[in-house]
Amino acid sequence: MSEKSKVRHWAEIGEGTFMAGIWLLFWIYRLLGRWPFRLCVYPVVIAHWLLRPSLRAASLQYLRRMQAATGAIGHPPGWRDSLRHVSLFAETILDKLLAVSGRYPPEQVQAEGREAVYAAARTGKGGLIVTAHLGCLELCRAMAEHKRVLSLTVLVHTRHAEQFNHILKRLNPDVDLKLLEVSEVSPATAVLLSEKVNAGEYVVIAGDRVPVTMSKTVETEFLGFPAPFPVGPYVLASLLKCPLYFLGCIHQDAGYKLYFERLAEEVILPRGQRESAMAGYAAIYVAALTRLLQRSPYDWFNFFSFWDQGRSRIDHPIGSPHAEK
Repeated sequence: MSEKSKVRHWAEIGEGTFMAGIWLLFWIYRLLGRWPFRLCVYPVVIAHWLLRPSLRAASLQYLRRMQAATGAIGHPPGWRDSLRHVSLFAETILDKLLAVSGRYPPEQVQAEGREAVYAAARTGKGGLIVTAHLGCLELCRAMAEHKRVLSLTVLVHTRHAEQFNHILKRLNPDVDLKLLEVSEVSPATAVLLSEKVNAGEYVVIAGDRVPVTMSKTVETEFLGFPAPFPVGPYVLASLLKCPLYFLGCIHQDAGYKLYFERLAEEVILPRGQRESAMAGYAAIYVAALTRLLQRSPYDWFNFFSFWDQGRSRIDHPIGSPHAEK
């Protein structure tokens, strides 16, 4: 693969172009309901899928590796599975807006492992929550803020935070969700977040997208192939001296299920062994992520060539001398 054909970084794809579409999706649902919404949105999804070959390739790459590593899909994935993958994403965007606006039915949301985090929060103990781009995590945010149990500050890696914050405020003026745009954690950012955690708040950061600078990652196996993962969550948890939790969300039955899991009571990065320690924490995170994806493989919404980020070659499977066909 030449330098010219090198995979674009995810932040260059332009997620902000969805803002007008987000409003359109929301109001179609408000005026017509779920099934008319689907009838309206599916032609848009199909057109988007047809006109974005890189999206189709990335979706199939993930689905095929998911099937090869876990058998979760149950058959060799093809174009129908990729289209189903993208269609689920469109429906999930709607559910995100319903969650933020308080319109998603709470009885359709289940949770596992939440009470341990809530119990710690009630004692005034803050922490760091590492998430992934799967399912409808806004449901956790909405439920936590509604019950006034968790105060959340969500770190994002793009400059669309202010625009999306504006949408959230228009949907729900009482929303207390705070989005903080960071390209990397500076000393000033660390001090600010430390104050929040010491006050019993929770910092939320994604663990499945590398920094914009591509400078601070560790490589660990994901679905049988080496992939870069950011070290930010583990460096930050070490600096904040707080517990590290995993939070995931997947579709289940007619709604969603939230999963909380404590990954470490304290993240320790010994001097001289920082790289291996960070890789170890990343591997624990990836294992938790994989367990959820085995239950609902279409819920992972990273529509770019995840394993090939910033690389000029196609990697071989771990433990195999041959490239993936």
